[in-house]
This record gives sequence, C-alpha cells and structure tokens, in this order.
Amino acid sequence: MASNKPAPEAPSPFSPDSYGGAERSVGEWNPTEDSIRPVRGRHRVAKQRGLARSSTVLGVGVIAAVGAGGMATAQDKAPVSISLPDSIADNLPDAKSLPGVGSFMSDDAEAAPVAAAAPLTTAGLTSTEAEQGTDAGEALRARILQQAEQQQASADAEAKAAAEKAAAEKAAEEAKKQQDEAEAEAAAKKKAEEEAARKKAEEERLAKLAASFSLPASSYTISSTYGQSGAMWSSGQHTGLDFAGAAGSPLKAVHSGTITSAGWSGSYGYRTVLQLDDGTEIWYAHQSSIDVSVGQKVTTGETIGRMGATGNVTGVHLHLEVRTAGGSAMDPMAWLNSKGLSV
Repeated sequence: MASNKPAPEAPSPFSPDSYGGAERSVGEWNPTEDSIRPVRGRHRVAKQRGLARSSTVLGVGVIAAVGAGGMATAQDKAPVSISLPDSIADNLPDAKSLPGVGSFMSDDAEAAPVAAAAPLTTAGLTSTEAEQGTDAGEALRARILQQAEQQQASADAEAKAAAEKAAAEKAAEEAKKQQDEAEAEAAAKKKAEEEAARKKAEEERLAKLAASFSLPASSYTISSTYGQSGAMWSSGQHTGLDFAGAAGSPLKAVHSGTITSAGWSGSYGYRTVLQLDDGTEIWYAHQSSIDVSVGQKVTTGETIGRMGATGNVTGVHLHLEVRTAGGSAMDPMAWLNSKGLSV
C-alpha cells in the first residue's frame, strides 16, 4: 500500500544539515598534504618575453590594441544563460546584507549607479571616432604612434636647437678671434707707423743738425778711439779721437763758435780750442799750422788750421777732444753721432 506521506525535501546546500547539521562540531581546519587532493594535469606557463627599448612605445600600442580588440570581440558575442537550481537560488543571501556591498546599493532608482552608455568597443574613442566606426584598438595604437612621433619630433627639435646653439657659439668665438687678430694687426701696424714716424723725425732732426755741423776732416782714417789704454798717453788712457791723414790737409770747424785758444800747448803741439754757443769745447791738437786767432768767430766748415805731427805724436794725425763747459772729456765719436754725423 502506498504511503501518503510526502517525500522528504532535499537538504539545501547552504543549510546546516548539508555540512553535517548542528551535531557537527566546528573546529580549526589545518590542511595537510594528505588532506588536500592533488591537482592533476599539466599547467603550462607562458614564457614572458621582454620588449626592445627602441620599440617600447610601439609594443605598448600593439598590446593595447590587441586588448581593445579582444574586448570588442567579447562584446559582440551573444550572452550565455546561467541557471541555478531553485534550492540554491532560494537560499542565496540578500546582496544588501553582504559586507561592503550594501553601501553601494539603494532602493532609490535615481541614486543607483548608471552604467556606461557606450559599448565596450568604443572605449577611449572620441565621439567623432565612434560615429565613424573607428576600432578602439586601432585608435589607441594610432594615438600612441602619434605621441611617439611627437616625442621624436621634440627630441629632433632639441637636438637641432643644440646644434644651432653650438654653431652660433663657434661662429661667435671665430668672429671674436678674427676681431682680436684684426685689432692686434691694427695695433702692430699703428706701432710700426709710429716707430717709422719717430725714426723719420729723428732722421730729419739729425739731418738738420748735420747741416749745421761738420766733420773736422774730409779724408781720414780713425787710428785711435776714446778710452784706449797705453803708455803713449800721460793719463794712461786716450782722451780723444785720432783722425790720421795727409800732412797739411785742412781742419774744419765742426760748428759755429768762438776761438778761445790758438798756439803751442806742450804735448798737444799746436792746438786750437773752439767754444760753441752751449759752452762745449772742441780741441784740435798736433796741427802743423793755425789759421785763426783768439776771439775770432767762425762758422761751420770754416778752415781753422792744418793737419800735422807736432807735440807728442808717432805720425801725422788730428787729435780731436770734446769737453763740457766744466772741462770733463767725453767720447768725440758719440758726440759727433748725436749731431747727425757718421764718423
């Protein structure tokens, strides 16, 4: 006889009975190697490959493009229905009671978050690109490539600016070098011109002096110079300049002046002293004859006597001495040169 009792309900997977009921004690579960079911099957881990530094930006663009394309493909597929047994669905907890979830839910429809209106295939697209049907991955790739091109253009511009700056600095340095060289050349030229002008002025001065001064003899040979040492001179040193020449040749006044002495003077033989306007005295010694007298005024080049060998001599010559107004002897050759005369 069939029983009229209803069939017992199947225990819910979320009910206490499904996990041993209230009689099953709850304790700490420490999994061990024996209690854990080994996972079978082979698991292959894809080997990650690095990206070359020079193509990093392009690689990122390709990855993004592939990702976007994958999302677009997933969006285009038809949804798959997932059904749950009524026993499970009836025992699911209320979503609002879940920790950290209820705060995001509200009974107010207006307060509920609004999902993005645009499909996933238009993520990251502008409205114009979306209207034109541009693929999101291709658009992202194009933007990344455009950004890379802009960065490369910026780097090229910086390199060009640096090169132009270096060229400008080099040109400025070269221009400064040329300017310095030009200034140095101009300074050297000016100095040379000034030196030439000074030399010319000195020559003109000496020429003017030479016009008013004259050498004491016309034909001669220098036999002894000022300052020579020897026993032939009483002081031990030669105090004048000797012009050796022919006996009786004329002796000239080196400059205009007054005769202050004319006659015999011991070891000097016949001597004539010509005093110039500045007090300088010119002594003519060892003359064979004297053609002027004391107090007489003479001019440059006028004959005052004749060359001879009187006094303490070893041959015919003119012993010429130049003395200051105080009587100190000086080098006759240097004095004649200072007057523009070359001995």
